[in-house]
Amino acid sequence: MAIVAGKTFFAKLFARSSVAVPRAAAAPASTGNSHGTPMQHKPANANAPKPPPAPGVPRQQDIAKHPRIKHIVAVASGKGGVGKSTTTVNVAIALAQQGYSVGVLDADIYGPSIPTMLGLEGQTPLIENEQFVPLSAHGLAVLSIGNLTGDTTTPIVWRGPKATGALLQLYSQTNWPQLDILLIDMPPGTGDIQLTLAQRIPVSGALVVTTPQHVALLDAQKAIAMFKQVDIPTLGVVENMSTHTCSACGNTDHVFGSNGATTLGSNFNVPVLAHLPLLRSICEQADKGVPSVAANDAAAPLYAAIATQLASALAALGSAHPSSDRFF
Repeated sequence: MAIVAGKTFFAKLFARSSVAVPRAAAAPASTGNSHGTPMQHKPANANAPKPPPAPGVPRQQDIAKHPRIKHIVAVASGKGGVGKSTTTVNVAIALAQQGYSVGVLDADIYGPSIPTMLGLEGQTPLIENEQFVPLSAHGLAVLSIGNLTGDTTTPIVWRGPKATGALLQLYSQTNWPQLDILLIDMPPGTGDIQLTLAQRIPVSGALVVTTPQHVALLDAQKAIAMFKQVDIPTLGVVENMSTHTCSACGNTDHVFGSNGATTLGSNFNVPVLAHLPLLRSICEQADKGVPSVAANDAAAPLYAAIATQLASALAALGSAHPSSDRFF
């Protein structure tokens, strides 16, 4: 049984592979005001009937489950820099601490940060029987393209079809263990990779991450609307950088605005799972490769509460996808 270095196999694999993906439909327009929150009225299209899928386009409910993965959750934001990857790793570790078998797939092809946040920089997965063997960190099974490029400075300069091909092969050509939950850390936006996820991977639900800032909320609205269009329920919203408490005087301030996630959740009938404060320790621990939950810092109980609510939401869903020994 041959075992080879992952990045060598990866280079050969993508030298000969490319997956064509249809273009996504235009996202619905978002509305907002200039005070850091979405407008209070419900979006015009929030309850509008969805158009029927185009002929030949797979529907989420028709996509076969992965034989070893019970639930897949897409962690998305629509916008970069709001703490999506930090939320992914902390919620994943919290779920693992609560007794679930958890994996993390880094689908942020152009800007993978999961290896850094989980202390896996410089590590390369092995290949066994032409399948990636996931890396292990903090009780998680992990795979990221960042572990296949050889270093942290090599840019991924690929067009959309190449990037979507990478996502599909990281998902389908990995020897995932039996998992209760696989969290997929999504890239920003609502483009090719998001569409491929919706059409080729059986997703139980989405977790949308935002900040209270108006421009972040605009993109978070688009992410929720996109998931609704492709029949993926949004299980909750997490608001990062909600407040900041001064270490000198103890005053708490809403630096990026207030009530943003609350209004967003109300507009789209989506629960808000947490309002996370702006804490230096969250950033420092992620940069060290030992996220807040693993370090048991002040933010750890907040992420544990998100994990509990997410697990409950998944349990309520049951199984929305057909079972199969084959997938993809």
